[in-house]
Amino acid sequence: MKNIIIGTAGHIDHGKTTLIKALTGRETDRLKQEKERGISIELGFTYFDLPSGQRAGIIDVPGHEKFIRNMLAGVVGMDIVILVIAADEGMMPQSKEHLNILNLLDIELGFVVLTKVNLVDEDWLELVKEDIKESLKGTFLEKSPIIPADSLSGKGIDKVIETIEDYSKKIEERDVEEMPRLPVDRVFTITGFGTVVTGTLISGKFDEGDEVGIFPGNKTGKIRSIQVHGEDSESAYAGQRVALNISGLKKSEINRGDIIAPLNSMEETMMIDVKLRLLEDSQRIIENRTRIRLYLGTREILCRVVFLDRDYLTPGENCYAQLRLEEEVVAKRGDKFIIRFYSPMITIGGGEVLEPNPPKRKRFDESTIEELKIKEEGDTIDVIEKIINDRSSSFPSVKDLSVLIVMPEEKVLENVEKLKEKRKIITLKLLKDIHVIHKDYYNTFIEKLITDLNLFHNKKPLKTGMLKEELRSKYLGTIKPKLGESFINLLIERNIIKQNNECVSLIDFEVKFNDIQKQIRQDIENIYLKEKFINLQTEDVMSKLNYDKRDIEQVIEALIDLNVLIMLKNDIIIHKDIYLRSIELAKNYIKEKGSISLGEFRDLLNTSRKFAVSLLEDFDQKRITKRTGDTRILN
Repeated sequence: MKNIIIGTAGHIDHGKTTLIKALTGRETDRLKQEKERGISIELGFTYFDLPSGQRAGIIDVPGHEKFIRNMLAGVVGMDIVILVIAADEGMMPQSKEHLNILNLLDIELGFVVLTKVNLVDEDWLELVKEDIKESLKGTFLEKSPIIPADSLSGKGIDKVIETIEDYSKKIEERDVEEMPRLPVDRVFTITGFGTVVTGTLISGKFDEGDEVGIFPGNKTGKIRSIQVHGEDSESAYAGQRVALNISGLKKSEINRGDIIAPLNSMEETMMIDVKLRLLEDSQRIIENRTRIRLYLGTREILCRVVFLDRDYLTPGENCYAQLRLEEEVVAKRGDKFIIRFYSPMITIGGGEVLEPNPPKRKRFDESTIEELKIKEEGDTIDVIEKIINDRSSSFPSVKDLSVLIVMPEEKVLENVEKLKEKRKIITLKLLKDIHVIHKDYYNTFIEKLITDLNLFHNKKPLKTGMLKEELRSKYLGTIKPKLGESFINLLIERNIIKQNNECVSLIDFEVKFNDIQKQIRQDIENIYLKEKFINLQTEDVMSKLNYDKRDIEQVIEALIDLNVLIMLKNDIIIHKDIYLRSIELAKNYIKEKGSISLGEFRDLLNTSRKFAVSLLEDFDQKRITKRTGDTRILN
């Protein structure tokens, strides 16, 4: 069943609260001060059962200009708005400001109730109606009905109910599979229960027992119980007025304006990219870096507006901007907001969040403007692709994207799979996480890597390649080592590079010795083959050869890379053939004797204790042998 939120709007003392009482029989003013002064100060909440049996939530907002902040907190999640205008006064300043706010927030359904009709004659009533129609031109209420009513006598109330019923049929069901978000509009404590928060669940679904985060701050709480329209419920769905009893947190740890959402599902930010619109009837322009008040969800935040494509904004215009905030917030692409001047506090415009977690933008940057156009006009899949492209250097996971976009991981994964099918992205699986990079980033990365490896090979032609760890650190140092390793392995699988021991090179690179180097190589191999198990230092080899020392060093390094010479612990070098011979001797001895001690192995090879220890420890590491006490056996 669809869930519906009905809200009121209008000037102070035009009868919003009285109309709700006529509809529901319940009073929404709950504060002593409200009852004494006869005005709404805080938001009022109740419910209304339509003739169809559908139960709708009702939000009554204060009409006084001093309480506009409270009014803005109540507009969140409204489906149908009733603009209440008193027949004896007609359109008043707050009527117009509330109408502007509703229009900026893209509310689609609503109508006008002309109250207190018992106080005016028919001629006056017609004049007021004409004035209202003129004021509604160009707004979402332009073609809506204007229903005369008297809340005290009940005149016109049936027509109001009938209109609400008709409008309720036009409301689309909300997607309960979206990420659940509840902007908090009230926090209080109940003895024996603890902390309770209320708000309109604008998306998704909460269940009793759900672990939740309170943002900003990602403080952890748990939903102990749920009430919907004052009745206990196991679950709450998008479009419902909800009270959540939160365990694990004190009242002081939650504030109006916070967002209740799944734990770790959102990311705080001090900047948001927006499409900004200034009201046509605004009496002021906005200049770059003007300090303004931002109303996002149920939150008020001070910020400065940085225009990305101009120096100032005039009435009726819109533009791209970055709002630099004075406090952290969380937001989602598509969230609507209102802006007011810092002082005097008048509503001047509003807009839509395009990027809730942007980098600090440069002004008049064409690529930034193009990016924001995509985020404004593109489908979800286009936006996800753009975010992947922007953040490919960090190899974001599906979970990372879920937090950035405020979308369940399952839905993000669906779009990732579609992008993969279109060959727009490349995915990497590491344990349970799927990481993504854009194909453009991948191609640029490969191009740079090939260029740099070519330079490396030209500079060091006898090296089999760059150390794998050096490549990871140099090119993938900003991501986790295991993820970098996984990406390098992908490049190896795709035959872009190859690995030789701990070195990587271009796929077609081979070490090639010139004639002199070939002779040096032969002489070096002969020395190590002849000396067998004698610990030769590089200086010892140099003293036996009549070549340039640097050439000898380079050839020795190349032979180690090529695995012709093997480097053991303690800087001991042995020829591969001699090394294989030592393994054969050890195996045969153990097969005959059952085991071999260090001394026995040393005598068997006629070598030093240091040389024997290095070999045996190498055998242990490679699982050829296994140490038991002071001897080795075959593994």
